[in-house]
Amino acid sequence: MKLCVTGGGTGGHLMIAEAIVEAAVADGHESVFIGSTKGQDRKYFEGDSAFSHVYFLETTGVVNQKGLGKLKALYKIFKAFLRSRKILKEQKVDAVYSVGGFSAAPASFAALSLGKPLFIHEQNAVTGRLNGLLKPFAKSFISAYDENSPIKGYPVKEIFYKTAHLREALQTIIFLGGSHGAKAINDLALEVAWKLKKRGISIIHQAGEADYERVKEAYEKLGVEVELYAFTKDLPELIKRADMAVSRSGASTLWELTTNGCPAFYVPYPYAAGDHQYYNAKFIVDNEMGWCVREEDELKSKLLAAIKETQLEKKSQKLLEYAKKDVANQMIKDVEEKVQ
Repeated sequence: MKLCVTGGGTGGHLMIAEAIVEAAVADGHESVFIGSTKGQDRKYFEGDSAFSHVYFLETTGVVNQKGLGKLKALYKIFKAFLRSRKILKEQKVDAVYSVGGFSAAPASFAALSLGKPLFIHEQNAVTGRLNGLLKPFAKSFISAYDENSPIKGYPVKEIFYKTAHLREALQTIIFLGGSHGAKAINDLALEVAWKLKKRGISIIHQAGEADYERVKEAYEKLGVEVELYAFTKDLPELIKRADMAVSRSGASTLWELTTNGCPAFYVPYPYAAGDHQYYNAKFIVDNEMGWCVREEDELKSKLLAAIKETQLEKKSQKLLEYAKKDVANQMIKDVEEKVQ
């Protein structure tokens, strides 16, 4: 079987694409990728990847555009749709798997126009506009939050299962500012750095490329030693070493931490579409597996209170029990059955 995986823009979507291609190749299938020249698609898959072919088409998001900008974005998607049709035919693709994001639109619509089976993974608790539009036409609609999903759970890379372990004591905390840098999380890390140092808690911090220099200088002024990164693809190793995380609640990072058994203090991005990051984290909090605090709600005092809690091991155990294994493999098996 030859599968096309499409979508991206942000790391969250692209991490799902990585998990799917990893499972597909392990099962003996070939996969191609169709993404965008915008976002992080090239950073993830241009060069070394498990995809046999990768294509980056000129597309941009439509929802946040206004007036003429919206028309230009739609025109780019239409051109990319025509190019995607050619790619799917040339590559003799059997099915298309959308992982969401604006760059999924051209190949998803191309699949439907060619009568090829379309499969969708919705990563968030609130369904995205594109996925909501395409859902009635999909062979399967997979979501960790949807009770009607034929497969429960969230696809993450195998490494997060292999390195999963119970956290019993807080010795190392990781702050995840994301690839672009979340200023609220970076500032929070700086505010509590001295307190953590006094308690003997080591700090790992991914500050993001845009905010790296500012954060680096601030730590130097504080005289606090940290393991600081701008951007790194070694997050699985860093998460494995951490006993607790402070992070945005984008779905992929949330489920990677969940799978690895690492309790997290989530600070949802306040401007996420449909407030989906809050609802992603609410799902974790409702199941007593972590914490969630909005940016404006006394982050420093609430983080320090969470650190003082003696429930780290309890939350870690619940995360390990909740995480579902082989979700990506189940998704590939589902495609196999429905394509045949």
